[in-house]
Amino acid sequence: MRKMLFRGSLFTAFLLVLMAFDYPAKTTMSTNAAAPEAKLSTPTQICSITNNAFRPGEEMTYKLYYNWNFVWIAAGEVTFKVKDQGEQYLLSAHGRTYKSYEWFYKVRDKYDTYVDKQTLLPTVSIREVQEGKYRLYDKITFDRQRNKAVSMRGKSKDVAVPAEYDIDACMHDILSVVYSSRNVDFNSMQKGAQVPVKLFVDKEAWAISVKYLGRDDNKKIKGQGRFKAIQFSPKVGGGFYFNENTDMKVWISDDKNRIPLLIESPLTVGSVKAVLKDYKGLKYDLTAMVNQDKNTTDDEIDKN
Repeated sequence: MRKMLFRGSLFTAFLLVLMAFDYPAKTTMSTNAAAPEAKLSTPTQICSITNNAFRPGEEMTYKLYYNWNFVWIAAGEVTFKVKDQGEQYLLSAHGRTYKSYEWFYKVRDKYDTYVDKQTLLPTVSIREVQEGKYRLYDKITFDRQRNKAVSMRGKSKDVAVPAEYDIDACMHDILSVVYSSRNVDFNSMQKGAQVPVKLFVDKEAWAISVKYLGRDDNKKIKGQGRFKAIQFSPKVGGGFYFNENTDMKVWISDDKNRIPLLIESPLTVGSVKAVLKDYKGLKYDLTAMVNQDKNTTDDEIDKN
């Protein structure tokens, strides 16, 4: 697996984890001419899939904690929203650091993806990154007729330059994989199964391996309560934020919503934890919740 060399933040790391609990439908992918070395031994990926898990108006907020020298610091938040855009959904993930953290590193990141309602495949993906002094604007249009990703990329929208890349017919971006995977029947998975994931980001196709770890019927999520959960361990190659062969842990609700509850991951320096803080507009009742607990402080987060 190639190393992930693209620029990242706590929010980028979080999105990478979220998209990694994808389970493949029985759809064969074609080879990506732009990155043939990334071809998986079992190249399958979600392609067209019907949405039964979410609806417009859904909103989920996660609190991100960074651990450095055994101290957990509340670093920021990322909020996911779904909006109705006629024949498409607009999926967004906007992240920011708290003011108390910005002496160390200030982040204002926006990810917006338009997906076709019938397939949940992305049509346009827009990323606006402000991380410290780093700036990036990247708008990708997915041309399904020609199997091309047309990118307008630069430090800002005004100076962005075009480029084209070959992609597979079923290629996703980060957000489209997150929402598509929530519609998969996880009951068909066996514990220990290795799952391939593939998407297009930062001018390349990326491959990630995910291991299904089974179910936890009493997982405690600080500030929320106890849940019936499904657990995964995405394995990510090294790079700007991750150690080589990093093993992350992800818990999602074991109900029709399949919302992420908790993400834990070591980084090259320290570790990060993302915890569900708030949610509204879910399509179904959150039946995975066993009992509720709203009396949690940040000091308790490391005991999860």
